[in-house]
This record gives sequence, structure tokens and C-alpha cells, in this order.
Amino acid sequence: MSISVASPQAGVSFDDTTVAFSSKSNFQLKKTYWLFALMNQPWLVKLGTFFIKLALLLRLPIKNLIKATLFGQFCGGEDIKECNKAIQNLANSKIGTILDYSVEGEDNEESFEKTASEILLTIEKASQTEDVPFSVFKVTGIGSTPLMEKMQSGEPLSAGEQAAFERIKERVNQLCQKAHDLNVKIFVDAEESWIQDVIDQLAYQAMQKYNTKKPIVYNTFQMYRRDMLANFKKATHEAKTDGYFLGAKLVRGAYFEKERQRAYESEYQDPIHATKEDTDCDYNKSILFALENRDVISICLGTHNEESCNYCIELMNKLNVPNNDPHVWFAQLLGMSDNISYNLANAGYNVAKYVPYGPVETVMPYLFRRAEENKSIAGQSSREFLLIKREVERRHTMKVVH
Repeated sequence: MSISVASPQAGVSFDDTTVAFSSKSNFQLKKTYWLFALMNQPWLVKLGTFFIKLALLLRLPIKNLIKATLFGQFCGGEDIKECNKAIQNLANSKIGTILDYSVEGEDNEESFEKTASEILLTIEKASQTEDVPFSVFKVTGIGSTPLMEKMQSGEPLSAGEQAAFERIKERVNQLCQKAHDLNVKIFVDAEESWIQDVIDQLAYQAMQKYNTKKPIVYNTFQMYRRDMLANFKKATHEAKTDGYFLGAKLVRGAYFEKERQRAYESEYQDPIHATKEDTDCDYNKSILFALENRDVISICLGTHNEESCNYCIELMNKLNVPNNDPHVWFAQLLGMSDNISYNLANAGYNVAKYVPYGPVETVMPYLFRRAEENKSIAGQSSREFLLIKREVERRHTMKVVH
């Protein structure tokens, strides 16, 4: 079947603010409005980030302020128990939770073991409730980035390094086996291109072992890479040949500046598409390919892009795939793109939110990135601010300065 890759003419409306912000009280909506208003001022984000970092360095008592603002918007809590409220709030709107332990630890074995133990707890939590449909981990959270880089480059490893790499493999297997044993789907997050081959190898080994009857392990495909659509098709062919299911989380990519900078400095071809349009085209082609091969592929669209979501919906309609087909999911970050998540869920599609959690001090790097993303005057975050403003005006709860 051949279906052209084009923008859909019909689908779910992502402009319905009554649905998008239905879970927020007037007070919560006001707070979200002012937070996004502040984040849309680049100079203020830069200044605020500086002073928060300074205050944390000087151990000033600002933790409660952070929890009431940035942390409260984008994180579920400091531990799994604190996330229960966010899990229930999302579940009330038929949205699942993906507990994302977002602590960026130190590069040592103790930190890796601690992170692996925490991810095991998220898998156990997911096994206890349908409200948590996936678990997730980053391989760099449970193993050394420099070691994986050395491994991918083909440099010989010392005996100690080889032993350390075996421990990474053991941790990945431990997490995937636990997910398999408890019937929990688990994402292996994508990372930088200079370690991604190693991550892919670990993910596919786990799929061969644990995806024989159903998709348990999902690898992540970053479609801003020139080679990723071909990689996706190759991975599908290998899954069909070897007799296992391919779990695929489709994202555009999160390391744009790092990838470009490294390619420039090291004088190799930039692995990233030259234009956003090329990325969007490959992303939509990957949706089409996945849906046409749904006998072997299960997908989660990790995207804040409205056109791609509606494109997927249009294809599902054409291919007679039910809205709630268990092999098709959509996912966004907590605190962002609620107009997408809530309207999709309201229309009966499978939706989950990434809910980051961890101690405030250690989650700050994640929060600073969210603030940095949202200060952009263009794109989804700016559109979201306008939708929040529209809903505030609709409710007549406050005077909005135009």
C-alpha cells in the first residue's frame, strides 16, 4: 500500500483549550500562565538560571520555591511515592505515566548501581498499575559514557574496561529481564551518535531475548539523523528474519547542537539532516513504514509536533487501525504540550506523559534544559503559551496583559 507523506486535512483538534487544560484548577492555570510568561523572556531565563545555580551552590533555602515553580510544572516529585499524585491526575484524563528517573549522576560504579536499582523500582511500579504503561532508562545512567565511546570507536579496552563494559551489559539485561518477567514495556533512550551504535547493539540483543512473544524492549530512533530511516528499516528486517518483535520509540532528536559542534570540530560529515523539513519528512515516513509493518513493529511517537500526530491519526484511519490499538502510543513531557496529550487521550488514543522525578538538586540540569527550550519565541512552547493565555481569557479568571 502506498500512502503519500503529506500534511493531513483532518484529525484531532489541538486547539481545544477546554480539553487541554481541563485538569487544571483556576489557580493552577494562573500559575502555569505566569511561569510560561516568564520563560518566554530569554533574558529572564538566563538571569534566573544563573541565580538558581548560585543559590544552590551557596546552599540557600530556595528548594521550596523551586518545587512550587519549575519543579512543580515539569516533575512529578522527588521519589516514586511523591509521583503518585501526578500519576493519578494524569490517569483521571486517561493519560499514562512514564516514570523517568532524571538524576544525572556521577560517572562511577556506585552511581550506576544506584540508578539501576531505582529503575528496577519504576518497573515494579509499572507492573502494579495500568496507569504506568512503560518504564525507561538511559544507558549512560548505568554505564560510563567515555567507555562506550571508546568501545564504539574500536579502540582496544583494558581488562578493567572490559570488565566495566560487561557490568553495563549485565545491568541492561537485568532491567530488560525484570521488565519481561513483570510484563512491562521498557524504552531504551537514544543518545549521542558517537555512543549510539553500542546502545543499539545492547537494545537489539535484549529484543532478541525478550521480544519473542510480544514487544517488551523498545529502542529509540532519532529521525533528525540522515541515516536513521534506513537504520529503522534495517532493524525491522532483522527482527522479521530473527523472529522477534521490534519496539520503536520515534523521536526527532535531542542533541542537535552537540552533534553539529562535534562534527564541525572533528571535521566529519554532520550526521544531522540539513533542514528541519528533511527531519519532518523522515519522521513521517517512519510512521508510515511502522504502520504498514505493524505485524512486527509497535511504536510510540515521542513528539510535540502536532502535524506528525495528526498524520499518524490520518494513516490509522486509512489503514483501519483502531484509536486504542495497543501497538500505537503517543508520548509527551509532563508540563508541556498538554493541548496534544489531553486532546489525543480525549479522542481515545493511547497517550502517556514522561514524568521526571528525583531530588530537586540533582534534577536541576533537566529543569534548566526545559526552561531553555521554552524561552524560544518560536515553536511549540510559544504556541502553548498562547493557548494557555486563551484558556485564561476564556475562564475570565484574571486580567491578561496583551
